[in-house]
Amino acid sequence: MWITATGCALGLAAGMRHALEPDHLAAVSALVTSNREGEGSLGPKVVTRYAAAWGAGHALVLVLVGATLFAARASMPERLSDAFELLVALMLVVLGARGLRRHGVRHAHPHAGADRSTGALPFVVGLTHGLAGSGALVAAIGAAQPSPALGLFTMALYGVGAGLGMVLLAGVFGLTLGRAASGKAKVLGGLSVATSLASVVLGIAWGAPIVQRLAGA
Repeated sequence: MWITATGCALGLAAGMRHALEPDHLAAVSALVTSNREGEGSLGPKVVTRYAAAWGAGHALVLVLVGATLFAARASMPERLSDAFELLVALMLVVLGARGLRRHGVRHAHPHAGADRSTGALPFVVGLTHGLAGSGALVAAIGAAQPSPALGLFTMALYGVGAGLGMVLLAGVFGLTLGRAASGKAKVLGGLSVATSLASVVLGIAWGAPIVQRLAGA
């Protein structure tokens, strides 16, 4: 019983830590700031909504793909895992370029309406991140858990933990930056450029070794 409880708690804690990984933070930050620029508002509710959509998509695909692999006692092929990782890197570059483009459009047309997209895009971004992380998660849980049932449950907790971790972090992030950027379009515009550039740089830095590895395979 103690081993089971410990395993479940570790799964939840590991999921929450997983939300702090740079690619996750870069993706959500680029999404939020590029979509809110021009409205002069970056409140915790806005950031939390995007983070929750990301967390839902991430948890869903992580559990579905990871559980399938774990139940079959199979591992994700290395080339397929690399392909998913490359997809995440490409997505980071696209999100960053999207943010920079929208900043340019709003700078040239200051009276243009702000984008009010729903949580669909963050959800898709979360799905992509979940695909990239499912293989490694299955390997880690498969080596640590004594039974398939406990492994599947721990995996589900991991996905929930990642979503909760991102939402909690986003609430603090939104509250802090919202106060700094409240009523200041230039501050919000600067945040949009900074997070978009960070997303592009991280995507290139992450994707380049994968491309070399795939090309040499």
